[in-house]
Amino acid sequence: MSLYDETISKILQLPEPLVKEVSHFVDSLRLDKDNTRSALWMQSTEALKISTSDLSDYSRNPEEYETRLARGEIQQ
Repeated sequence: MSLYDETISKILQLPEPLVKEVSHFVDSLRLDKDNTRSALWMQSTEALKISTSDLSDYSRNPEEYETRLARGEIQQ
C-alpha cells in the first residue's frame, strides 16, 4: 500500500470534525506552496528587469543618476 493509500485510509477512519481539520491543513499546505512559487517567480522577474535595464545614464553621470533614483524619478 502506498503512502497515499495509507493516508486516505487513515482519513476515512476519522470523525467528520477531524476530517474538516485535515482538509484545512491540506489547504494551508497548498496555499503556502503557491505563495512560495509566486514569490520565486516575482524574484526572478525582478532580477530579469534589473539585468535588462538601461544603465547608460548611470555610466555618463553616476552622481546625477543616483540622485534621480533616490528621488524616485528613475525606476529600476
